Amino acid sequence: MSAAKFDIVVYGATGFTGQLVAEYLATHYKGDVALKWAMAGRSLDKLKSVRDAIGAPTDTPLLVADASDAASLKAMVEQTKAVITTVGPYQLYGESLLAACIASGTDYFDLCGEPIWMRQMIDKYEAAAKGSGARIVFSCGFDSVPFELGTFFVQAEAKRVFGAPAARVKGRVRDMRGTLSGGTAASAKATFDAVAKDISLVAILNDPFALTPGFTGPKQPRGNKPLIEEDLNSWAAPFMMALINTRNVHRSNMLMGFPYGQDFVYDEMVLTGPGEKGEANAKRVMAANAEKTGPSAPKPGEGPSKQERENGLFNLLYVAIAPDGRMVRAGVTGDRDPGYGSTSKMISECAICLLRDVKDVAAGFWTPGAAMQHKLIKRLIDHAGLRFEVEG
Repeated sequence: MSAAKFDIVVYGATGFTGQLVAEYLATHYKGDVALKWAMAGRSLDKLKSVRDAIGAPTDTPLLVADASDAASLKAMVEQTKAVITTVGPYQLYGESLLAACIASGTDYFDLCGEPIWMRQMIDKYEAAAKGSGARIVFSCGFDSVPFELGTFFVQAEAKRVFGAPAARVKGRVRDMRGTLSGGTAASAKATFDAVAKDISLVAILNDPFALTPGFTGPKQPRGNKPLIEEDLNSWAAPFMMALINTRNVHRSNMLMGFPYGQDFVYDEMVLTGPGEKGEANAKRVMAANAEKTGPSAPKPGEGPSKQERENGLFNLLYVAIAPDGRMVRAGVTGDRDPGYGSTSKMISECAICLLRDVKDVAAGFWTPGAAMQHKLIKRLIDHAGLRFEVEG
């Protein structure tokens, strides 16, 4: 795609998250004349309205494309080196764009947290992507960039301290303030609906190695009920995003050639504090998880105010444990709400990182962390408000 007119097209720019991505590019890369990007969506009038609302230049290119119109998708992807798509649930609206990108050798970035669909797409299109030169990068937002890179970061410290990566890593949420995205809630519902129609999909959904075709590792913690963690002096509750994050971390390990080992064990939970209060909090978190995908969940296209996004944050703990019980710890934090403010920055920087910093990544299906590793960490620190720090 060296002759492409654009570096990046933001597809779904009139949606809530897509607008935030476009706004980030328009403001953060305002003086970067080398970055050529465009906005795409179903309605030209809505694209013009969003362009003006986010303060993008009036000459920002606008492309009309629709998931139900294959010709419009083909015309869009043939003009660009990469597409960022925020149009989900991807199992309902994603395959036609994915197929178009693969056919034209165009790089693809999404916010997918749907492991069944991701596995189906890997099985169906991996060979074609490798043949065309397309790099397909799933899960470029809060699921699962900070979790994937948090594991990568703490393993680097484990190698320095222990002399080898740890076969056991715990990912723990210490604090998270912000709204679950409407897209995440819709994706969860679409996944449950798909499973209800085809019970065989349960096996994929429940498999920790669903995204590592041809490889199955050791038994993993289920993380599906509150428990006390003596080594962390805290109760822990189930984390609803562990279902996708853990799969992506294992896929990342496989794609990098198993630097964490083939016996690697990884899980994610929410820390709720010690004692009876911690236990009660853990039970409340578990109950709240069900509400987040219920009738009261935000709808796609809805989201928090600018003030709510800017007041949001996330704080993650990573613990790598050596066979003799020694531990190293690392923290990963973000300065915006995870579902929107931080996610819009992360997916933008993933696309720019692949475009500028790691151009030699081979074609095929990738996780962001496996494809871009420490260079993505640096870019997220420099531009996206994330911090990665070793803790004592």
